[in-house]
Amino acid sequence: MSTPHITTDDSTRTMPVSCSLTSGDLAAQAGRWEQLAARAMTGRTETAHGLRISFRPEEGAEDELCKLVAVENECCGWADWTVQTGGGQLVLDVRSTGVGIATLHSMFTGLQPSKIAHGPREQRERPSA
Repeated sequence: MSTPHITTDDSTRTMPVSCSLTSGDLAAQAGRWEQLAARAMTGRTETAHGLRISFRPEEGAEDELCKLVAVENECCGWADWTVQTGGGQLVLDVRSTGVGIATLHSMFTGLQPSKIAHGPREQRERPSA
């Protein structure tokens, strides 16, 4: 079975749609994604060119997201992984072409948005009778 290839922005070269992580490293990376999603992810959207995943800018979230993206840029160079900040959120934008788009659409489907409520919650104690 041949590995699908995509043409990058430089149309003179192609890259295989594959991941270079070992199975152990892939499991560790997946676990880190799941942990970040559980505490800060607000949504996942499939786009015409890939994926957009949004996160709350909680303490440490941007640093962890950038570290995860650095790994992804190394192991999955067939896609462009960028992090943008603004509007009170962190946004991961992942783009590719051809078969890479369908591959991106199949990624991160198991991540669940954080169930943490937005904004501070007021807790009121009832006085003892």
